[in-house]
Amino acid sequence: MKDVETVKQEMWQQIVRKAGQMLERIGDKSPHAAGLDGKYDDMRIDWWTSGFWPGILWLMYDMTGEDKFREAAWNWDERLSELWLAPNHYDHDVGFQFLPTAVMKYKLTGDADAARRALLAAGFLAGRFNPAGRFIRAWNGDKTGWSIIDTMMNLSLLFWASEESGDPRFAHIARQHADTVVRHFVRPDGSVHHIIRFDAETGDPVEAIGGQGFAPDSAWSRGAAWALYGLTNTYRYTGIPDYLEAAQRVANFFIAHLPEDDVPYWDFRADEEGGIVRDSSAGAIAASGLLELADVLGDIRGRGYLDATQRILYCLYTGYSTWNDPDHEAVLLHGTGHKPVSQNVDVSLIYGDYFFIEAAAKLNGWKHRIF
Repeated sequence: MKDVETVKQEMWQQIVRKAGQMLERIGDKSPHAAGLDGKYDDMRIDWWTSGFWPGILWLMYDMTGEDKFREAAWNWDERLSELWLAPNHYDHDVGFQFLPTAVMKYKLTGDADAARRALLAAGFLAGRFNPAGRFIRAWNGDKTGWSIIDTMMNLSLLFWASEESGDPRFAHIARQHADTVVRHFVRPDGSVHHIIRFDAETGDPVEAIGGQGFAPDSAWSRGAAWALYGLTNTYRYTGIPDYLEAAQRVANFFIAHLPEDDVPYWDFRADEEGGIVRDSSAGAIAASGLLELADVLGDIRGRGYLDATQRILYCLYTGYSTWNDPDHEAVLLHGTGHKPVSQNVDVSLIYGDYFFIEAAAKLNGWKHRIF
């Protein structure tokens, strides 16, 4: 293995080259998954993954200064915001959609319209808060008492809105949701529930649901990655030690259960019947979150988490990527979307690409955090 400095620079050079190829092929599509043909699909723009491709574009513009990335990213927040006045499917994941678009655009360009669009999305997310159960509701329809671990990553939109507007209510909601996650989602061993169903009237927890994991008591790896990253973010915004302790507990579980090549299985507790497949996206998300955890802990206490990040990224870089296939529209291979329903298994996933690029950018000095 080459020294860390050489690897991170070579990795970034590969990413810059690949991002240019992706821009030519993806264009203004709203990608989610790419199969064996290497072509990304084109989802509706209110689908939960719609912010990650423009997020890649903004990140590449910030790191390279190349106007082609800025021009391609510019109108995404406007496109997303137009749907507020039309039938749409927005839910708990508006942070995934408006942080990498409107908030990033505002941070990099100062565009006031982008800030207003992001604040509107934050208000929508805050409106999904159930005060009886102290949780943000997941999805729409009849799932009024459902909450999921993924929402931890969307809390950054509320914290940003609180700082930007000067209104502490956004942060109050984010902290109360995070408290519920620490209390009901994170198990003592550091594994994580995907879904908890609460009684929407009383707020009492009713049951754990396996969701995208193998079973209610299993350990879905991407859920753990969302949790460790989101809890670390919440600690960064609040300085409350409970969130840091929970983030470390999840991170320690995640690292301890990695296979030899440091790229996680889709569920750490799935048996052969459940399917032993990898999820490169969970590895990429965790790597970026572990970098944040290492940063808040400092050089000595955070060293183990930084080492784990570097191992995960190196294995993704060398064994799970498409550098030698310029026609492939994705960066990472072997992602797993929703294994229990056999949906998007062993594919490329745009959020895996985003968080891999984000982690590599952080290693190469990127400072404009959005999550």
